[in-house]
Amino acid sequence: MPFNPVKLFKTILICAGMLAGTLSYGQSGSTFTKLKTVVIDPGHGGYDAGCISKNGKYKEKNIALSVSLKLGALIKEKYPEVKVLYTRSTDKFVELGERAAIANRNKADLFISIHVNSTKSTQASGTETWVMGTHKSESNFELCKAENSVIKLENDYESKYEGFDPNSPESYIIFSLLQNTHLEQSLQLAGHIQKHFGKGPIYTNRGVKQGGLLVLWKTTMPSVLVEIGFLSNPKDYNILINKEKQNQIAGRIFNAFQSYKEDYESGGKTGTESAGTAVGNTPPAIAPRTDAGREDNSGAFFSIQILSVNKILANNAPDLKGRKDYTYIKVGNLYKYCVGKYNSRQEAAKNLPDVRKTFPGAFVIQIKDGKIVK
Repeated sequence: MPFNPVKLFKTILICAGMLAGTLSYGQSGSTFTKLKTVVIDPGHGGYDAGCISKNGKYKEKNIALSVSLKLGALIKEKYPEVKVLYTRSTDKFVELGERAAIANRNKADLFISIHVNSTKSTQASGTETWVMGTHKSESNFELCKAENSVIKLENDYESKYEGFDPNSPESYIIFSLLQNTHLEQSLQLAGHIQKHFGKGPIYTNRGVKQGGLLVLWKTTMPSVLVEIGFLSNPKDYNILINKEKQNQIAGRIFNAFQSYKEDYESGGKTGTESAGTAVGNTPPAIAPRTDAGREDNSGAFFSIQILSVNKILANNAPDLKGRKDYTYIKVGNLYKYCVGKYNSRQEAAKNLPDVRKTFPGAFVIQIKDGKIVK
C-alpha cells in the first residue's frame, strides 16, 4: 500500500485531538484532578525478542518485562488508589497499535513504555527517554526505525498503519505536522526520569529526545518511551541483567513518577511554588478575552495552559476545540496556548477541572512579562 500522508494526518488528528477531548477528568470534592490510572508497557514480547545480548543469553523483552513489573509493584505499594495496568504481564506479543489502545480504552492518565537499547558499537552507553515528536538527527532516526520495525511482525501492518514504512524517511515527514496536545507533560515526565536516572546505577545521561515512535503515536495521554541502558555495552549489560540493579532502575522511574504525580495533582506547579487550594464544586466560567489569539506579553498573572504546539494555530483549528478566549506564549520553538487570566493560583485552580473536561492535559502556569515563571 502506498504511503498516504493525508489519510495518516487525519488519523493523527482524530486520535491525538478529538479522542483526547472525549476523556472525562472529574473533580473530587475541592481537590485537583487525581492521577488515577497508569499503563506500563514492557517493550517487545513473545516472538519479538527485541535486542539480544552478544552471547545470546539475554533478551530485551525479558529485561523490559522484569523492570516494568517491578515499577508497577512500587506504584501499587505506595499508591494503592492508583490503578496500574500492563500491556503485557507475560512473555507474549502485543501489536504496537494495541498497546496504545489498551491505554486509551482504560482512559489512562499516563503511559510508560520500557525498552532496552543496543547498537553495533559497544561504546554507546546510558539512559534516555523519548517523547513523541520529530527526530532531528540520524542517530534518532535509526532508533525510531529499529523500534518501529516491529510492525512488520504484524499481519496486514500496511493497512493498520496507513501505509507507514518504518524504513522510509518520507513516512516520518507527517510527524512534523503532529500537534501533540500532551507534549508539555510528556516532556515534564521525561525530564523527571532522566534527572532520577542520574543517581545510577547507569550514570551516563543521554537526555530527553523526540522521535516518530509508533507506540506513542495513538496514545491520548502524556506518554514516554524509556531506554534503560545498552545491552550492547559491557558495563550496561552487567547492570541490566542483575536483578538487584533492575530494582534500582525501576526505583528511579518510580521516583520520577512520584515527582510527576505531585506536579500533576497540584495543578502543574513547579519548583518551590505553593499550589493554591480549589474551593467549591462548581468552577465559574472563564470570561472571554478581548485579545484572543495574540501573543501575551503583559503583566504578571496565572493562567491555564491547554496546548503546546510547534506553530501558531488558526482561530478555527481543531486542536482549540472551539475556544476563542486563548492567548499564547512562544518558548523556544514551541507555542504554549493558555486560557484565563487570574490574580492568584487559587483562582486559576478553581477553573482547572472545568478546562480539563475539554483539555485533559491542562495545568496551571504563572506568567510574568510574557514569560512562564518556573
